[in-house]
Amino acid sequence: MSKNTIFMYVLNTMADWEWGYITAELKTGRFFKKGIPAFTIKTVSLSKEPITTMGGLRIIPDLSIEEINTQDCALLLLPGGETWMDSRHASILEKAKDCLDKGIPVAAICGATMALASVGILDTYRHTSNDFAYLKKECPNYHGEENFQFQSAVTDGDLITASGIAPIELAYQVFKRLDVFSDETLDCWYQLHKIQDPQYFYKLMQSLG
Repeated sequence: MSKNTIFMYVLNTMADWEWGYITAELKTGRFFKKGIPAFTIKTVSLSKEPITTMGGLRIIPDLSIEEINTQDCALLLLPGGETWMDSRHASILEKAKDCLDKGIPVAAICGATMALASVGILDTYRHTSNDFAYLKKECPNYHGEENFQFQSAVTDGDLITASGIAPIELAYQVFKRLDVFSDETLDCWYQLHKIQDPQYFYKLMQSLG
């Protein structure tokens, strides 16, 4: 069965700038390779009570964590936020472990990477986060020092991690892992958003054939 749903965890204080590139492109599929359908985006949370993002947006979750259907999960997306170190998020971290065990990609950015570190998920994957020293200080159960990469975003197998100031790099890694853009389209998309040179808009359009 084709997996066609992106499940995005939403939490109070969620960082608004970290996930928009991913959801916009995966939902529209406007730059996808021919024949690949767009994805459905579903928000999930601890309950179906509204959450409020860092920027004040109010989001009503589509599903509770228990309702995630991993058989239809193409990606579990974990945006950053200021409350990730609270124990209340333990259930989504267990779901992340479950997804990885089943070969389902998990993408985490900013505070979400720290939460993964705190439960040992990062220990066996090459990964990154906001800052190495801060990660070690705040996550005493973290033992993944040898696998830490001083890069903006890192993919190792099914785990994608990124610094909170690297939403474009995270999106690039997600699109590459899901294999939805051609190599040329992906490069043009990245260059357009990263260096903001208009020539890459035209190259992006041309890459679509």
